Amino acid sequence: MPASTPRHLCSIAAALVLTVTAPATAATAATARDTAADLQEVMFVGNNWDGTADVIRSTGDFAKVGRIDVIPDRQERLAEINADPIRWIYYQAIRDTVGEGHDQFADDMYSTPDGSAVVVSRPSFADVVSIDLATGDVNWRFPVAGYRADHMALSPDGTRVAVSASTANTVHVLDIETGRQLGSFASGDKPHENIFTRDGKYLWNMSIGEVNTALDEPWLDWTKGDRHITVVDAATYKQVKVIDMRQRLDDAGLTDFSDAMRPAVFSPDDSAFYFQVSFFNGFLEYDVATDSITRVKTLPKNPATSDDRTTWVNDSRDHGISVNPDGTKLCIAATMDDYATVVDRATLEEGPLVTAAKPYWATVSGDGKECVISESGADRITAIDFATGRRTASVPVGDHPQRVRLGHVQAGWSGPSTG
Repeated sequence: MPASTPRHLCSIAAALVLTVTAPATAATAATARDTAADLQEVMFVGNNWDGTADVIRSTGDFAKVGRIDVIPDRQERLAEINADPIRWIYYQAIRDTVGEGHDQFADDMYSTPDGSAVVVSRPSFADVVSIDLATGDVNWRFPVAGYRADHMALSPDGTRVAVSASTANTVHVLDIETGRQLGSFASGDKPHENIFTRDGKYLWNMSIGEVNTALDEPWLDWTKGDRHITVVDAATYKQVKVIDMRQRLDDAGLTDFSDAMRPAVFSPDDSAFYFQVSFFNGFLEYDVATDSITRVKTLPKNPATSDDRTTWVNDSRDHGISVNPDGTKLCIAATMDDYATVVDRATLEEGPLVTAAKPYWATVSGDGKECVISESGADRITAIDFATGRRTASVPVGDHPQRVRLGHVQAGWSGPSTG
């Protein structure tokens, strides 16, 4: 109110506000409780090569709850591709290179806050779709710029997804309920991983550049393109900072390291950033406040892994990293070395090496007690106890599981209706 407003009117206004807002707040809280009671927390496992997502329990035995077809519109999409020579060339190129001879149908996925749908990025179809979990139908579809969709990120409030359009050097931000584009921004070459800060203020995008050439020796790393971190304001999608990790690596004496950013994770307070780079068996720690690399962790090599870099899938060595809720342990997927391990964050000492077949991702169970990795070479997920570093469960899933994400479905859900 204006400074000249009489004090007694201010008191009346305050009372009116309390009278109006208190019941609404209570009703909102009751609605939230009712909604939560109607939901079941699960994990979505994207089976990239067969175009399905397995839904499993988020804790305990990680038993399968149901399965979703994420390409119900496959024939329609293929007809469009076959009618466009340029799109057909890109479709085949994706299949023959990054797809290792297979279609890429399910890269990343997140459920809507009400558990009614799952939103999936589909590289081969260059789009993002919302799949109705009750019917299995497509709610909406968003074609990305260019010819390939890649990793996504979910905003902390669950209302937005950011998706990398890897051939267009663009990141789209979409309303998760409607698929409407809320904004977009330019990235480095081949945008890959996206991460919202935990306070929801910023969105970080990491670009990996070209990963399908045979120019893999350290002295040829410059041929891989312009790779950097693009930090944008998560409200306006305007660029606020660019972090050139090449400079930070060189400053740390790591001149032979690639600056192609792979999976990454923030510490719980967003003060430290842990990331993997192409060709390296291990990870690096970056201090956000000082803008510098502070520690490097080299993990054991598997003697059976070839030293020929051109044989490593999409320039990966390690691909998958997560942190437990209290920030004391990291979990690493050593993709080309066929194991996963839990690392103490304070000492950087690794635990037991848990044998795994081409682990491709690492996430955290619903209760925060276990790391869950996707074993793309064995078509299963495996849970590893953060406290002991030991395997606790393995569950079979579909063909070539990659991303594993926590989400929700309606209580009692077991799959789309077939009626």
